[in-house]
Amino acid sequence: MKQKIIALLIVFGFLYPNFIFSQGQSRLNLFTIARVKYGGGGDWYSDPSSLPNLLKFIRENTNIGTDKKEVVVNPDDENLFSHPYIYITGHGNIRFTDSEIRNLRSYLLGGGFLHADDNYGMDKSFRREMKRVFPDKEFVEIPFSHRIYSCLFSFQNGLPKIHKHDGGPPRGYALFNEGRMICFYSFDTDLGDGWEDREVHNDPEEKRVEALKMGTNIVFWALTH
Repeated sequence: MKQKIIALLIVFGFLYPNFIFSQGQSRLNLFTIARVKYGGGGDWYSDPSSLPNLLKFIRENTNIGTDKKEVVVNPDDENLFSHPYIYITGHGNIRFTDSEIRNLRSYLLGGGFLHADDNYGMDKSFRREMKRVFPDKEFVEIPFSHRIYSCLFSFQNGLPKIHKHDGGPPRGYALFNEGRMICFYSFDTDLGDGWEDREVHNDPEEKRVEALKMGTNIVFWALTH
């Protein structure tokens, strides 16, 4: 398994030469997660300690060199295309402008990846806005057998359940373009809450580790497929 991971990372290094899989590199050469700042009134900034903690876990448990901090991008910013992985979360309303819709569509069709993590309350508006981005695409539920659940850490029953919310089972949905997953949507699990500092939600340690492992799987899958 370890040899396979190293091989995949070497391949990824050829595909994305600006991202270095070693320690001691400059910040310009390190992978980070770009948080999407959206309009509409939703709290795009929620779970402020989550992404730094996830980046730290990735750095300490894989050969992917990560920055210590996330970056924030607007959906219509040209800088969006500098990041292979973007992340969106929140509880409330999401609304994209027409120019943001066009930019997001170009970004995702051009090789970018979006992880959407429902923080309980954004489902309706997120699905509405993604339908504007891709009118001809539908979210499909990802089976437990999909490799995103086992590419590094094994989750035989799919997404772990981190927070109760409405009590429903956690579900993973995706959008595909020509066979490539361009968006993964973690619903009714709240991975971001599990990535937060221990004292924020006082989750059992095993829940935090499950959330961090699943987040690492999603990042690894996005960067190698």
